[in-house]
Amino acid sequence: MVEKAKSGHPGGSMGGADFMNVLFSEFLIYDPNNPHWAQRDRFFLDPGHLSPLLYATLALCGRYSIQELQQFRQWGSPTHGHPEKDVARGIENLSGPLGQGHTMAVGAAIAERFVAARFGEWTSHKTYAYISDGGIQEEISQGAGRLAGFLGLHNLIMFYDSNGIQLSTPTSVVTNEDTAKKYEAWNWNVITINGNNDAEIRAALQQANAETDRPTLIIGQTIMGKGIVRADGESLENLCATHGCPISEAGGDLRQTVANLGGNPDQPFAVFETTQKLYAARRVVLEKIVASKKTEQARWQAANPEVADRYARFFDESAAHLIDFGAVACKPNAPTRAASSAVLAECAQKVENMVVASADLCNSDKTDGFLAHTRPFVKGDFGGNFLHAGVSEFTMASVMNGMALHGGVIPVCATFFVFSDYMKPALRMSAQMGLPVKYVWTHDSFRVGEDGPTHHPIEQEAQVRLLEQIRTPDGQPSLVVLRPADAAETLAAWRIALENTRSPTALILTRQNVNDLPAISGRGRRAEAQETARGAYVVRQSRSPRLVLLANGSEVGLLMEAAKLLEERRNISVQVVSAPSEGLFWMQSPDYRLGVLPPDVPVFALTAGLPSALQGLAGAGGRVFGLARFGHSAPYAVLEEKFGFTPENIYNEVCKMG
Repeated sequence: MVEKAKSGHPGGSMGGADFMNVLFSEFLIYDPNNPHWAQRDRFFLDPGHLSPLLYATLALCGRYSIQELQQFRQWGSPTHGHPEKDVARGIENLSGPLGQGHTMAVGAAIAERFVAARFGEWTSHKTYAYISDGGIQEEISQGAGRLAGFLGLHNLIMFYDSNGIQLSTPTSVVTNEDTAKKYEAWNWNVITINGNNDAEIRAALQQANAETDRPTLIIGQTIMGKGIVRADGESLENLCATHGCPISEAGGDLRQTVANLGGNPDQPFAVFETTQKLYAARRVVLEKIVASKKTEQARWQAANPEVADRYARFFDESAAHLIDFGAVACKPNAPTRAASSAVLAECAQKVENMVVASADLCNSDKTDGFLAHTRPFVKGDFGGNFLHAGVSEFTMASVMNGMALHGGVIPVCATFFVFSDYMKPALRMSAQMGLPVKYVWTHDSFRVGEDGPTHHPIEQEAQVRLLEQIRTPDGQPSLVVLRPADAAETLAAWRIALENTRSPTALILTRQNVNDLPAISGRGRRAEAQETARGAYVVRQSRSPRLVLLANGSEVGLLMEAAKLLEERRNISVQVVSAPSEGLFWMQSPDYRLGVLPPDVPVFALTAGLPSALQGLAGAGGRVFGLARFGHSAPYAVLEEKFGFTPENIYNEVCKMG
């Protein structure tokens, strides 16, 4: 495959083929006739550059054709350079950025225990992960290993392809750690084997499947580029050169290598008859296993009809209809994080399959409103709905992705907005895979105050809104970002988040109090705030506005005060717009957008972060007042004065527009 494409990574795939063959032909349980069967074992590939190994194995299982393998890395082919989530094909996760694949597996394993705790062990299955030297080195592996061991995820089995070779150097050049002892210290069951010996692989998988207390790490000492030779028969095994380029470019010979491995050089894509029989026999066995499990499920459903209905609802990702948002009580003029906490408290009581995680900040990001009505996961008890992730934002987000991939869980994770920086790689994966993870980011601006510039998000909103500009195949934002202006908008934002099952949603919330916006009609403020779903809407009307003031979050209230000054002192007719989601706004009809931002009316936009965050809405003729500098340590009211975020200064800045 790699040689034909003239692109790819052959060596690791060749070294890991023995393990994959034993796993898929003897251990992995799935439904050959229904790839989406909920009780299937999950397989998560971490080193996505080993995609040829996964595609070839899945071809033996009937999920890819030989013709598709021959189109590896070509336009329009399903055999991409790195695997993209395609459950129908047997691919559970997008992989490529090392470390995330096996961390998603940890999330899937948690989700499996979560479901089993509620409906019984008939739902149980294994989660297998495949990791490489690079994935072990990525820092996220530390968080994944710690968490899986701490929670005793005995349903998680991970194969570590330890071939000692990475892209540019042997691993000995960059590390000499004892990986086995590291995982043992995290409470893993560790087994070290010859990763190219079928008997040892089989015995290790049998032992791992029998484990009932700990996750298992199988360290398979494998041969990078197993079987690669030059034209003269000289071995090219265990070289960096075969890690990342076709073997011919590394000095190897394809025909001699195929022959050396027992194949036919004239038909390198041919599948041996013995291999065909092996996988055909496995299919028969799998059909019997699946039939038995489905019979067990049918008996359980007949005996527990009401609980069976609950089980079906767990795999329905939409939950907004379960919450009466009109009945959610919010204190007046409170922080938007407090309004979010009120919604989460309702969710804890109404949305049984929601799981909330916080990175050691639940009392600050106010996810403790949810925790007050449930309990955290601990080893042996997954009856609660809360994950104390510890100080590990990247791990937490990737684990949430794994939960979403598994299904049966609505994942929510929270931390301070400035620490979204730690989560960006996982957030991007959420967006690429279309996973409905809910991100809750609080402490949304320099108004964090005394904590100082390290904790003041300045450029973060501009960064995450870039993903709003990337569209899904059906034209939706790949990430819906909502920064609500008050409690009413926060409730509306949560409704949007719970309704959104096609992509991740991010809520950016304040630490400080914000004034509730006044209603501008007889419908009431909460009803008006439902316009949040349009991305931007008018919160202060003017029949013939000469100026539009635009912001999101706490700056909207500030613009309302500035608007009064402009009308009182300059007799300027002002329209104020709240724009919690630019991505949703650009999806609206042209007529609607022109009603919110009338043509030929100048726009003054205000943001507590980089001005570029709102420049697209302000337009070429508009002006954005923002913060193009890092913050400072002082009480937030002092910072507002020093940075010019006061009604008087905003009035003066607007007047500069002429």
